[in-house]
Amino acid sequence: MTSARTGAEIFVKSLLKLKVDLIFGYPGGVVLPIYDELFKNPKLRHILVRHEQGAVHMADGFARATGRVGVALVTSGPGATNAVTGIATAYMDSIPIVVFTGQVPTSLIGNDAFQEADIIGITRPCVKHSYLVRTTADLAPTIAEAFYIASTGKPGPVVVDIPKDVITGTARFEMPEKIELRSYKPNVEGHMRQIDKLADALAESRAPVLYVGGGMILSNSSSELLKLAEHTSSPSAITLMGLGSLPSDHELNLGLLGMHGTYCANMAMSHADLVVALGARFDDRVTGKLDEFAPKAKVAHVDIDPSSISKNVKCHIPVVGDLNDTLRKLNAAVRAKDINWKTKNKDWLQQIAEWKAGNAITYVKKTNVIKPQFVLEEINRVTGGEAIFATEVGQNQMWAAQYIKLNHPRTFLTSGGLGTMGYGFPAALGAQAAFPDKVVIDIAGDGSIQMNIQELATAAQYRLPVIIVILNNGFLGMVRQWQELFFGGRYAYTCMEAQPDFVKLAEAYNAFGIRVTKPEEVGPALEKAIAARRPAIVDCVVDREENVYPMVPAGEPLTKMLLA
Repeated sequence: MTSARTGAEIFVKSLLKLKVDLIFGYPGGVVLPIYDELFKNPKLRHILVRHEQGAVHMADGFARATGRVGVALVTSGPGATNAVTGIATAYMDSIPIVVFTGQVPTSLIGNDAFQEADIIGITRPCVKHSYLVRTTADLAPTIAEAFYIASTGKPGPVVVDIPKDVITGTARFEMPEKIELRSYKPNVEGHMRQIDKLADALAESRAPVLYVGGGMILSNSSSELLKLAEHTSSPSAITLMGLGSLPSDHELNLGLLGMHGTYCANMAMSHADLVVALGARFDDRVTGKLDEFAPKAKVAHVDIDPSSISKNVKCHIPVVGDLNDTLRKLNAAVRAKDINWKTKNKDWLQQIAEWKAGNAITYVKKTNVIKPQFVLEEINRVTGGEAIFATEVGQNQMWAAQYIKLNHPRTFLTSGGLGTMGYGFPAALGAQAAFPDKVVIDIAGDGSIQMNIQELATAAQYRLPVIIVILNNGFLGMVRQWQELFFGGRYAYTCMEAQPDFVKLAEAYNAFGIRVTKPEEVGPALEKAIAARRPAIVDCVVDREENVYPMVPAGEPLTKMLLA
């Protein structure tokens, strides 16, 4: 019989049993016993952040880059509420994280005790599941269930709220080897009859498009996607969350789809006779005007979440199941057909090539001012695509999605669903902590980087050599673009008139800073920052009023793109 352990001891032992070796957090009164136990167990590394939002984004970035569950630990009250934006960000993008929050003793819950917040109630709309642990004996089984729920089916964040008396109480450590939950049974295997229907639809189609979403990354199915696209000669349009599923330069990759998507991706979607959605959810930034989305197409939808099927767009061939399992079966089904797929789709591929060649994404290059797109091209040149990229939100995010060349999945970390400014830098730190030898670059705007700039201290303390490349235009750029296009050029409160000196700011945090104002300075500055292997800011002073094109105005169909 095992001896009794404190809740704090059970907490650490549970994480180690689940093979967690890194957590991100910020201590406080309620969780101090856990922190004392962490101090005694160096096998479980802890990164001390500067703000709880940063801790959750770091856990999120760790999860996106590795495919493992990310873990954050914060205290009660404001510690927990500061974490909510990170939890909501992970929820919208289906990222598997477990967030532990401290709570006041169970006897004081509901009494407005010091630093009490109802984090279960506050986060209920933005978690996959949540637990308030009632006894110390429940702690280990609850942690095991939380990891199981976060990482299976449609992934997502799980909150585990732990009262102080549960942390300090004692019980035997008993964690189940296998989790069985009566009310939670994710449908893993795709139905073979529906998969055969989908294979038949691909065989009959003359203009198919694979519509690839973030589920492709989450299910580690990129190799199966490559087989399907190449065998059936099917072009692939990719959402913001799906970027990296296919190599950027692959001939069947049409690039980004939707509001700032490529001309050929949006035109292909609008003229397809078959749309095969793979781990995508038909969100409004992709579909544009809903009743004119893919008007000629039969729609097939593969998703592990049955509630996503026909949620926004009517689906003719639903397949509920794990994407990897479904694609393996679908690839076998299409290979069994005696079809010359390239010949069958010859006219469609010719049309795609014409759309690609006629309206490739481009910009007006200048020698006397840095264009933001040029910075991204230089990043491609100096990294060769062999880096992990995170983005903030806004113009920097869309330019990165359009221009950054990706060779591998899990190398593009961005807040797609919630669009969280301040996400990129802490997410990049989470990825860098997981892969200390890789080059990790956060592409930022001067507005968004200031939302979590305090994490430069975390980067310096743990020697995480993330490079922040700021596309500094002195504006909240995307909002300014909308004001220019749709509000008569009235720039209401989008000009960032007072800016920090980002070079001095970097130096103040014991990081490396460099400012560039001419195009010829960009490449050498990036090379210098990469070689330094220190946290760095490359402050690129770019064309102030450059816009992101193509752009589909809100409420318009994908064919109504503004090209310049």
